[in-house]
Amino acid sequence: MATILDDISRTFSEYLLIPRRTRKGQQADQVDLSTPLSSIERLAAPKLKINTPVVSACMQSVSGTELSIALARQGGLGFIYCSQSIESQVDMIRLVKSHKAGFVQSDSNVRAQATLCEVIELMAQTGHSTVPVTDDGSSTGKLLGIITDKDFWEFEDDLSRTVGEHMTPYSEVIHGLEGVSLKEANQLLHKHKKDCLPIVDAGGHLVALVFKKDYVDHRRHPLEMLDESKRLCVGGAINTHDYKERVPALINAEVDALCFDSSDGFTDYQLEGIQWIRKKYGPDVVIGGGNVVSAEGFDFLVEDGGVDFIKVGIGGGSICITREQKGVGRGQASALLEVANRRDEYFAKTGRYIPICSDGGLANDTQIVIALAMGADFVMMGRYFAMTEESPTPKTSINGQMYKPYWGEGTIRAQNWQRYDDGAESKKMVFEEGVDAYVPLAGPLAEVLHTTLFKLKSTMVNVGSDSLAEFRERAVLTLVSEQSVVEGGTSNVFKFDNSSWGNTG
Repeated sequence: MATILDDISRTFSEYLLIPRRTRKGQQADQVDLSTPLSSIERLAAPKLKINTPVVSACMQSVSGTELSIALARQGGLGFIYCSQSIESQVDMIRLVKSHKAGFVQSDSNVRAQATLCEVIELMAQTGHSTVPVTDDGSSTGKLLGIITDKDFWEFEDDLSRTVGEHMTPYSEVIHGLEGVSLKEANQLLHKHKKDCLPIVDAGGHLVALVFKKDYVDHRRHPLEMLDESKRLCVGGAINTHDYKERVPALINAEVDALCFDSSDGFTDYQLEGIQWIRKKYGPDVVIGGGNVVSAEGFDFLVEDGGVDFIKVGIGGGSICITREQKGVGRGQASALLEVANRRDEYFAKTGRYIPICSDGGLANDTQIVIALAMGADFVMMGRYFAMTEESPTPKTSINGQMYKPYWGEGTIRAQNWQRYDDGAESKKMVFEEGVDAYVPLAGPLAEVLHTTLFKLKSTMVNVGSDSLAEFRERAVLTLVSEQSVVEGGTSNVFKFDNSSWGNTG
């Protein structure tokens, strides 16, 4: 007969944190939210660390380029979805990676013989208002000058005239020499009151550009996730069907982390994929596996596969109906607690620390906090990010309220048969494991995430913690009854709409 577990499948909403001593001087703005994304070998530095403990779900309606860029600037990581062609996914990853802090290779260049009409078309296509002029029109040609949208009047000047007649010639261009530091380049921009500084080699060939706006962006986003070349970091989702073609393409595009996108990662198919990647690329590639909900699943992917991080959760997503359709899954709190406990046992035995990602079951900010207290190193979210301005779906007005479409990877709309394929010959979805819905527009990602992270930091101070590792160590949780949930809300009071206060007619 079937094995019946004694424990109850519990959710995050069934727990509360008990306050611990807050030490004198502890403040929310001093809390460190950085966390490892890759495994740590015997207390060595992780291969990849994120500055904010949130990543975006590998979903069509969530992880587009704009959201991945916005999230990286806030210290998190976006995972570009794999339910698309390899070429399309590679293009999206390269677009995120093209956002580099500091020295940028110019991708908009013209010859001096080009017409103003041609340069206007180029500016419209790229959105760039500053265009280097080189002898061959390439990004590495000999720099002849710079033309900006301030050098001509589109509706007054003769657009058949050449760029050479309107550009600022090289002799008058403030520039830096190859080898100049980013700090020195920014000082030149400041000193000469310029928005763009070309960098040239000893022969006068264009090497890179440094922009004032990039300096300003970095100052405004001190936690942004950057690689060694000062480019934004981004992750890529992979599946168990075409990884032998997809993974090499993503690595060639310089993706920072890979993650298997599967509703159930406790399979030989995923294990074979992990082992193939490890054999071909070695230990340096960051690989995430899952999803699992048990210690047994953790052991399978970590001990046999050697993944860097584990995703925990089946059926807990806001639009996931796997439990309803198949009777498979587990309450997110119960799953996370068991896997986190096994992670700690594995670390004590081997000295290898495996970060855990809690994926799904997060209905609000409080539950994000509870997940991190229970042992998650970071959380993966779909609905949360689908509600932001930067998610890839269009805004829609319904009864005067703005919404965004949001659908699961297990829906007919996603056409992601690979994620739910059972090996049958028919390459189509027989039934859905997700729903197609709408979520209310919440606002820009930076604003939404700022509120969430401040709540998290404030709670960590209540528990006397300065880091996420200390938070997990010091957290004390208690189960709550139905009545204590009621007690935790407002009661015996009348609530008014504050927006009407002060209106005297």
